[in-house]
Amino acid sequence: MSSAKQAASAAFEGPQKDGKPLKPCCACPETKRARDVCIVEQGEDKCGELIEAHKQCMRALGFKV
Repeated sequence: MSSAKQAASAAFEGPQKDGKPLKPCCACPETKRARDVCIVEQGEDKCGELIEAHKQCMRALGFKV
């Protein structure tokens, strides 16, 4: 399963500041953008560090990736 699919299927525990749950698609935009650009330009196999950084960010927000 690709990291993008894993992030999209992650479960979140806890609401945002406005009381609505944070969606995986909206979490960690900086690491997500860098990961996606790298994958498009260089291929998934060359972007392991950026993929891991995005996963760590998602986990820090309470997503189960």
